[in-house]
Amino acid sequence: MKQIILGTAGHIDHGKTTLIKALTGIDTDRLKEEKERGITIELGFAHLTLPNGQELGIVDVPGHEKFVRHMVAGATGIDIVALVVAADEGVMPQTREHLEICELLKVKQGLVVLTKTDMVEDGDWLDLVQEDIHDFLQGTFLASAPIIPVSAARGEGLEQLLEKLQILSEKVEPRPSSGDFRLAVDRVFTMKGFGTVVTGTAISGKTETGDTLLVYPQMVKTKVRGIQVHNREVNKAVSGQRTAINLQGLEKAALERGNVLATPDSLVSSYMVDVRLQHLENAPRVLKNRAKVRFHTGTSEIIGTLILLDTDELKPGASAYAQVRLDKQVVVRNGDRFVLRSYSPMQTIGGGQILHPTPKKRKRMVAETLEALAVLERGESGEMLDLYLKEGGSGGIGERALSILANVSQKELRGLLQDMMSRGEAIQFDREIPRFVHREAFENLRQLLLGHLDAFHRKEPLRAGINKEELFGRLPRGADAKLFNELIQRLTRQGEIIQEKDLVRLSSHQIALAGKQDEVREKIESIYREAGLQPPFFREVADSLGVPDGEARQILTWMLEQGLLIKVKEDMYFHFGAIDELKQQLLDLFEKQEEISTPQFKELTQTSRKYTIPLLEFLDTTRFTIRVGDVRRLRQKKQSD
Repeated sequence: MKQIILGTAGHIDHGKTTLIKALTGIDTDRLKEEKERGITIELGFAHLTLPNGQELGIVDVPGHEKFVRHMVAGATGIDIVALVVAADEGVMPQTREHLEICELLKVKQGLVVLTKTDMVEDGDWLDLVQEDIHDFLQGTFLASAPIIPVSAARGEGLEQLLEKLQILSEKVEPRPSSGDFRLAVDRVFTMKGFGTVVTGTAISGKTETGDTLLVYPQMVKTKVRGIQVHNREVNKAVSGQRTAINLQGLEKAALERGNVLATPDSLVSSYMVDVRLQHLENAPRVLKNRAKVRFHTGTSEIIGTLILLDTDELKPGASAYAQVRLDKQVVVRNGDRFVLRSYSPMQTIGGGQILHPTPKKRKRMVAETLEALAVLERGESGEMLDLYLKEGGSGGIGERALSILANVSQKELRGLLQDMMSRGEAIQFDREIPRFVHREAFENLRQLLLGHLDAFHRKEPLRAGINKEELFGRLPRGADAKLFNELIQRLTRQGEIIQEKDLVRLSSHQIALAGKQDEVREKIESIYREAGLQPPFFREVADSLGVPDGEARQILTWMLEQGLLIKVKEDMYFHFGAIDELKQQLLDLFEKQEEISTPQFKELTQTSRKYTIPLLEFLDTTRFTIRVGDVRRLRQKKQSD
């Protein structure tokens, strides 16, 4: 069976609540103040079974202008609207405003209920009122809607109303129950013996008893303890149903109207939204950039600042791209509807469609901004995906985030991504938690990386390459480490770069000493060869070379990479021949004895303590010897024993 929500709309005291009671037997005014004042203040709920067995969930909204914010909350998820007009008063201010809200929220179907016909004895007056209503509805989605005269007090017209509701209900398209569960909370209360209960209309998906859900934007986890639909205990709630959910482990104070109850990790909260805004034709004044507004979406009302992106002011009846910057976080998806009311005096002034649920601050009057919003407004999934990947930049974006932003299922998203990857437009760089980057961002990063390598080789022509970690540090902040590794691997496979251990270089880079550099190298090598195990510090050597210190150190680095010199400690280098000869002496000694003390080592090498200790530590570090107490032993011999 289809899940259908019928909502009332109309001016205060036009008989909405009385009509519902006549149809269902349920009085939706539950508050003491509502009973005393005879007006609906809060949302009321009921249910009705049509002659064909189709069930309708009913939302009764307040008609008083002070409570229009509750009306907007109640209109979320309405499939059919019953616009209620009292026969003795006709079209009134809230009749107009409620109809405007329904249009802005894209309610598709409805009818007009002309109530209190028993209050009008003059048939001509009744005809006049109906003509007035007909004229009022021209150009709206209710332009051809039936007008049903009803007297709830006498029970007249109710059967005809039920027949029309049945016809409309048959036209309502079934809502898919697949996808993530989402419910906009419109009431929170506690029940003795049960705890906290929330009510609302399920916008999408389904949930079952025992499911884990998340309260947004607080990001608080809870479990479904129980579910009621139309006052009946059920195990499952699906999209389109009015439902009450008993939540486990949450206090009433932890929730409020405007919160969203949803599948974990299915939504993202934001202080900004991009929108297509329609300014109402009968709005009282021009809407200016940076106007303070009341932003209504789902069941939430948040104060915000309106940033017009393609104009400085918006005349009544015109539309524009805009960004709404909010005082509190909002939780929405692409395609959701919203309503704008003026900050003061409170009046509905416009509304429209959410284009981007979590945008960055947009620059006004910029072609790039307007082109991006045009893509989002068209709503073509492939185009939107391309845009979101571009916005992800060199940080990339995850599969789940893409699904939320584009408002598509995981299955549909994977098909779109596969298609983009096959064309080379998207690149997956994380297999564990699927993440992707757009080809443009990948190419920009590639050019940047190759540029850094080229600059490094120009500055350090005698170095074999740059350390990978140092190269990653030269990329823009926000660049992803896994994306960097993917890029390195691709460039290596393509032969553009060469990796040797932790060093990376361009494949075209050749290391060669030329002219004077080779003469300097010979001089350095001669000094260290002759010095044996008592070499000078390099700073002393550099002073005698007759070349700039930077160039001398480049040649030193080249010699270290070629293995001609060996670094023992900072600024202390030995010729490789001296170290090889020392190791051979020690091997010969360890053939005769198992260990050597520091004094014995000092005597063997004929060096001062300045060299003795660094050499011993170097031999330990390079795993030639191992220190045991105050002596050294041959590490290789120890392993073989």
